[in-house]
Amino acid sequence: MGFFNFDEIYRLMDYEIRSISAENPEGEKGKGGMTIPDENSPASELGQGWKVRPSITLQKGKTETLAEIKGPAQIVHIWMTVKIDAYRSCILRFWWDDEKNPSIEVPLGDFFLNGFGKRYEVNSLPVSVNPSGGFNCYLPMPFKKKAKITIENQYWEDIPGFFYQITYILKDIPDDSGYLHAQWRRSMTKREYPEHIIVDGIKGKGHYIGTAIYWNQLSNGWWGEGEVKFFIDEDDKFPTICGTGTEDYFGGAWGFGGKTYSTPFLGYPYQGIEPGKIPEHALYRWHIPDPIIFKKSLKVTIQALGWWKTGKFQPLTDDITSVAYWYQKEPHNKFPELPDLRDRFPR
Repeated sequence: MGFFNFDEIYRLMDYEIRSISAENPEGEKGKGGMTIPDENSPASELGQGWKVRPSITLQKGKTETLAEIKGPAQIVHIWMTVKIDAYRSCILRFWWDDEKNPSIEVPLGDFFLNGFGKRYEVNSLPVSVNPSGGFNCYLPMPFKKKAKITIENQYWEDIPGFFYQITYILKDIPDDSGYLHAQWRRSMTKREYPEHIIVDGIKGKGHYIGTAIYWNQLSNGWWGEGEVKFFIDEDDKFPTICGTGTEDYFGGAWGFGGKTYSTPFLGYPYQGIEPGKIPEHALYRWHIPDPIIFKKSLKVTIQALGWWKTGKFQPLTDDITSVAYWYQKEPHNKFPELPDLRDRFPR
């Protein structure tokens, strides 16, 4: 039985639930809210047990370990919030079991579908962002031995007021379980070959479950004519799955009609069009009912195409960032090195 089976929510589960937060950093049973307030604390007149340590400060240039969990277990919900300065300057990393390299390595905001270092609401099933900047992730994250989650502050100042809660279930994990992975990439497409690689180098068995795109439009006119392609199990020149256009892949049609939307599995939640500024487009698609299954390898790409006035496709030079989400068996290939802070923001 799963944790999101509404038809069977009445069935009683023989698991144990734990939750890690600043008020209970180890997630231990019966040890939440134990910090004793000092005289400067807002809780100083109330005492121990009254919201003494609800958040932490992310020190500049430092990495904070948010969770170290002994398995077998499954993370079922993550909630976080912090000021916008942290969205692209702080890096989330997750390690599963004995892996030396992180399986998730993504800037904080981008992981939660808030790209460009900006805040906007998202109403998808696996990830929701609620007023004002409440990040929620419901993607199941099983592991057998252990899990480690860190956040690195690469901002040039301390960032106070980082709130978080990581909830997990202590349970056995089936042998056929995959581990959640997420990878961040950014590129400037070229007219000679206007293609952005969403992810490449995936080796092993698994299924691809989501794409987030943050598109800085550097050309006039329509920008979303390009196709999304899935090269599955050693496909060479041509993919097994080939879409029909960018807006089509994200569930829209005919240039989105100038509208934004946010639905359980597909969305275009943010459109940043202001005079004198580069247009920005944030999009997501979750392959929950339709996972992209692979047994050996996977590569995913998206084209940057518009229109010439002659009615021919125009190759575009655009600034595209993506996050790819997938499950696979470990071990995984090491990710490309994450760009430094300056190279993660629009050029």
